[in-house]
Amino acid sequence: MKRTLLLLSTLVILSGCEAEVGTQAWCDNMNETPKSEWTAQVTFDYAKHCVLSDAVGSAQWCESLKDKPKGDWSANEATSYAKHCVF
Repeated sequence: MKRTLLLLSTLVILSGCEAEVGTQAWCDNMNETPKSEWTAQVTFDYAKHCVLSDAVGSAQWCESLKDKPKGDWSANEATSYAKHCVF
């Protein structure tokens, strides 16, 4: 039982180390990753967040979201704004 709890705790801690998809850190990391290692979903996410629009958490993204009425924000946008633009 202790071993299982230790394993689960380790997985939770290590999963917190990965950059959130769409953030500037994630985009920078993907720029260094060979394109042959990308999946279709990663390619889609990269195009959506890093090419077609500003990366989540970038200064431009924070400013554009700041100008958007808060009633129009999605739950993900509100969470990302608080995480990357406020703190």
